[in-house]
Amino acid sequence: MIETADPAGLKIMPTIHTERLPPPANLALLTPLPVAFTVPSRFSQNLRDLAHHFADHPARLSEILTATQGRGFNLLLLLIGLPFLTPVPLPGISTVFGLVVLASGARLALGQRPWLPEKLLQRELPAWFIARLLATASRVVRWLEFLLRPRLDFLHEQWIYRRIAGMLIMLSGLLLLLPLPIPLTNSFPALTVVLLAAGAMERDGLFFLAGCAMFTVTLAYFGLLAFGGVHLLVNLWRMIFGL
Repeated sequence: MIETADPAGLKIMPTIHTERLPPPANLALLTPLPVAFTVPSRFSQNLRDLAHHFADHPARLSEILTATQGRGFNLLLLLIGLPFLTPVPLPGISTVFGLVVLASGARLALGQRPWLPEKLLQRELPAWFIARLLATASRVVRWLEFLLRPRLDFLHEQWIYRRIAGMLIMLSGLLLLLPLPIPLTNSFPALTVVLLAAGAMERDGLFFLAGCAMFTVTLAYFGLLAFGGVHLLVNLWRMIFGL
């Protein structure tokens, strides 16, 4: 800073000389770095995290369904259907769980959220049971994730296809209710439920189509059983009464 005299000689005015600074030597340091986007974790990983989270304290079923971010009811239908994939029917157990599948599918067909009794939702489950249940579910979902992926999204975005899936789940639950001691009478409707629930869980339209095809096979199988049963009854009637 250098002082200079005013032309009138009355005042000294300071004059400030500034020096232009050189540009930064490395402009790359001022360039914002690209943001690294993280890939969202898979549902199986989320289930493992939930298993660790609930391992230390009991929780209600409603809390677990809320923590699964809307996919809990589809997971519940998936887990209900898996034990009935064996060829040997389970008449007593399938009747109870078939009622749950029937009620859930009916609400889905009406465009409503699946429903469970409030008493069941508010029931507190022990920590060891929750950890084991979620760990088992995680292993099942991890195996399915090799096949599941988001595709044919319009089959899950449009309400008509969601209603169709709910109706097929409802009818499969109705077939599970039938106490038939005949092989595969549980397997076919249960596989329909598993395919449709898995497809809805991961928004996989290909699994939706597979579930529809499986339901067609299920109807054909039960139709053959009905035809064979009627034919057998007619023959027995003729043998007994000689008609």
